[in-house]
Amino acid sequence: MAPRGRSGPLGGRPSATTRGHLSDIAVDLFIENGFDETSVDDIAAAAGIARRTLFRYYPSKNSLAWGEFDDHLAGLRGLLDEAAGTGTLGTELRDAIIAFNRVPESEREHHRRRMHLLLTVPALQAHSMLMYADWRQVIAEHVARHFGVEASDHAPQTIAWMALGVALAAYDQWLQQPDADLEALLRDGGDLLINAVGGSARFLT
Repeated sequence: MAPRGRSGPLGGRPSATTRGHLSDIAVDLFIENGFDETSVDDIAAAAGIARRTLFRYYPSKNSLAWGEFDDHLAGLRGLLDEAAGTGTLGTELRDAIIAFNRVPESEREHHRRRMHLLLTVPALQAHSMLMYADWRQVIAEHVARHFGVEASDHAPQTIAWMALGVALAAYDQWLQQPDADLEALLRDGGDLLINAVGGSARFLT
């Protein structure tokens, strides 16, 4: 469920890179000055662009904190598609969650700051729920294909909520314990998910 940005100058870059860089600028300002205290005009000025140009990339201040999340969701869907049939449903979900949330060492501290914002700033919570819903839907669709049911059915939706819980619990621990290994936390939570999903066939009968 982890959103990420991309660093790099704005001029002459593909739109995805531009969007990521704008998000990075916004996160830095949110951390430095506070989310509520930072305006869209502040972010546009720091990026050296007009306010209307910023809105071509992001529809709201809240969405800036999530960066290129739609692109990352497409990546998660690709990970699950590649994993289909290669293991148990539980191992496919665990490994995809770990890969989706893997962050290069050079970006780790900025990623920690972004996740702290998303998980602790009240003004971001409503928007975050929308992002979580999109993330869960990708998981639910994979589970539904595995069982040959609809993504809206109870079992895929329940497993999707469980998978989100694994990710959120890992991030909660990681933010509280800076020396903790995020990937290890995700793997431990994913192993619990494997055990839970292992008995899910009974849930469908």
